[in-house]
Amino acid sequence: MQFLRGLAALSVAFLHAQHDAASLAARTGDVFEAFTRLPFMAGVDVFFVISGFIMVYASRPIFGKSEARGIFLTRRIARIAPLYWTVTTLYLGIALVAPFVLNQPPPSAWMVIASYLFIPATRPDGLVQPLYSLGWTLNYEMFFYALFALVIVLPLRSALVRLMAILIGLALVGYIMRLPGPLAFWTDPIILEFALGAGLGWLQSRGVTFGRATRWALALIGLALLGLASSDLVGAGPFSRPVVWGIPAALLVAAAALREDRVERVSPFTRFCAFLGDISYAIYLIHPFVIRGASEIAVRSGMAGVIGPIGFIIVAMAGTLIAAWVVHQAFEKPATRYLRRGLERAAA
Repeated sequence: MQFLRGLAALSVAFLHAQHDAASLAARTGDVFEAFTRLPFMAGVDVFFVISGFIMVYASRPIFGKSEARGIFLTRRIARIAPLYWTVTTLYLGIALVAPFVLNQPPPSAWMVIASYLFIPATRPDGLVQPLYSLGWTLNYEMFFYALFALVIVLPLRSALVRLMAILIGLALVGYIMRLPGPLAFWTDPIILEFALGAGLGWLQSRGVTFGRATRWALALIGLALLGLASSDLVGAGPFSRPVVWGIPAALLVAAAALREDRVERVSPFTRFCAFLGDISYAIYLIHPFVIRGASEIAVRSGMAGVIGPIGFIIVAMAGTLIAAWVVHQAFEKPATRYLRRGLERAAA
């Protein structure tokens, strides 16, 4: 599961690195053809399914307890907010000091407030995205956490039945009715991917497991379906994305999660998987800064024509991994601990 988290984050980073590589190739006259056989943006969908699973898996000891809601929200806010608020602040500083770098007008006060509070807001270009655009996924995550907190005070089975009903009901309402602003965002059928993950979490809690051959089959089928899915299919209708990308993502998560518990030998590969999972959130949030910075350095130093677009992608991805590890160790872990202690004291 840790390895899958890391791959999901890296797939999004790889997609954006290819965009910058194409821009560099256009400047230097190199020929570059992006690899599009797999839909790398589906890494977001894998994240959403994993999130649904992890919330159920990690919260099993506190389901049905009166204090569960506060415990759950404290942990999630402490885990998500510090790094996201930091990159948002960095982005805001650039937007105010050098807006020409971002090629966007200065943000409104409401856009800034909404971005920090995880409230979907419409930008001047019409997109419903926060100030730091990657945060659109976190707006969905926080909304899912809020729904999860509503039901976590119930026993596991009752809580998940109600959670599934809420998610399906919201998706149907969004499909039937034309809703304004945040309501349209929160009722997008993509929220059903959290339901897929939560369902896998319930199966795992019931002791459902698959053998190695079955799990390999699920993983291969999931990858094959992603490879066959075109962007036209994803945009074919409101429920197309959770079907075309969400179901294959659920197959991949099922292959990783529904296995027998057994003691594994701690190999270098196991450590690498844990490492990727640990820094996956940092990979996702900081990779645009690293990739764009590497692009500027390549152009200004004259190295763009030397390393070529493929070399640039390798350098950008390696730089992303290194930067994510540094950020995770030096900032993300201590900031999460500090905020969590503060929230727990405030709650007490």
